[in-house]
Amino acid sequence: MLARGNRITRGADYKAVVRGGARCAGAHTVTYVVSTGSNRSPRFGFIVSKQVGSAVVRNTVRRRLKAVCAQALPDVRDGADIVIRALPSAAGSDFSQLRDEVTRCLRRRAAS
Repeated sequence: MLARGNRITRGADYKAVVRGGARCAGAHTVTYVVSTGSNRSPRFGFIVSKQVGSAVVRNTVRRRLKAVCAQALPDVRDGADIVIRALPSAAGSDFSQLRDEVTRCLRRRAAS
């Protein structure tokens, strides 16, 4: 589980990361990364739309993405804001596929 300080909660912050962030696309997710340069822990946000599936499926995908980000947290540089958008194909993917895809994108864009 991600601590409160590691979550993006405001809509304006989501918008700033998606519009101005470096983008890394995969088969199941699109990852946006902005380096703010501030001296705080990295923050993560998740976008899982109704196109992904029912509420149960969306929440499962969101929980998997949160777990992946919690594991990758020590390797992400301070001050990074990261938004991960789940694509409809994420509903049929398992945890290891999501983990491999997200960690690859984080290594490319947000590694410390």
